[in-house]
Amino acid sequence: MTGLTPTLSSLRHRPGRPVLTALGLALGIATIVALLAVSAGANQTAGKFVHLGRSDLGLFQKDAADPTTSVLPESLIAQLRRQRWVADAMGLQLLVEEVSQAPGAIVFGAPAGSFETSRMVFSAGRMFGGGDEIVLGDQLAPALHAHVGDLVRVGRRRMRVVGIYHLGVSEQDSGAFVPLSAAQALSGHAQEVTSIVVKLAPGVRPAAARRRIAARFPGLLVIDDPDEALRAGANGQLISNVTLVIVVLALLIGGISVMNTMLLSVIERRTEFALLSAVGWSGPQVANLVLTEGVIVSVLGAAAGIVLGSLGANLLIRALGAQAFVSPDISAWVLGRALLIGILIGVLGGLYPAWRAAHVSPARALAQQ
Repeated sequence: MTGLTPTLSSLRHRPGRPVLTALGLALGIATIVALLAVSAGANQTAGKFVHLGRSDLGLFQKDAADPTTSVLPESLIAQLRRQRWVADAMGLQLLVEEVSQAPGAIVFGAPAGSFETSRMVFSAGRMFGGGDEIVLGDQLAPALHAHVGDLVRVGRRRMRVVGIYHLGVSEQDSGAFVPLSAAQALSGHAQEVTSIVVKLAPGVRPAAARRRIAARFPGLLVIDDPDEALRAGANGQLISNVTLVIVVLALLIGGISVMNTMLLSVIERRTEFALLSAVGWSGPQVANLVLTEGVIVSVLGAAAGIVLGSLGANLLIRALGAQAFVSPDISAWVLGRALLIGILIGVLGGLYPAWRAAHVSPARALAQQ
């Protein structure tokens, strides 16, 4: 017997313990996949908020929990507009979980004449005017069964739908827009905004503008790269740190589980290993047999964990009602990392049992039978 044949034969004849070990590993890998996918999805969503309305820069409050929860004074907008290298600037107030019938919908507070709202294409109605008027995205309106003229509750206010729009950005088309003053009243932040988006004058590089804004307004966090949006907040750092901790724990606990399984297998199969040595198998060949078994168990667990994690990430987002805000990004890079972790678990957990199997004494093992 050479290659994988003895390994597969052993797993087939003693399936109980390896299967239980693989299931335990699957739960750990599933958690890692779900966290990585949700983290990557949140990164994409945060990045989109940087470039709303085809803007070049996103300005946020430093040290906010995440970029969408910052609070900035509205007076900064006028100061930015006076800079020669700024073509335009506007403030946005973001309201989350304010539409009771669709908790995942984001309500954007914005000025009616801003460069963001001017991009709206209306399939029905018009742009809002008064403080109690709201326009719904063409993905949110059907979910609410709302039409022009209907009333929609946003927070503690009932607002009249005056238009149905399309922008081509899922986070906005599955949300709504209200006058900035109304959003500020609902949030309790009068004359303040969540973020300021900036369009630069022609020929101005974002990196140069970023340095100028940082020097002129030291209290601002300036983001021109979508990948920075999630890293900028404490929540993004928390997600990254939690993922790292779980990866380390998965390696330790998974490695110990595989080691325990393979050690028991080595003890039970001492006679088998002794016979293999007696017929000419070298120590490295016996060790490779045990190590391969450990890797196969881990890879099977990782494969099951990838499936569970992919399903779990979507179910988690749906259970939280945040599918309009965050969509898990289950990419090849996420799945590849999970599989690599599974292989590492198998290698780490199989090293010591493989060493033990390679040093089984044929004479002693056969004498004990």
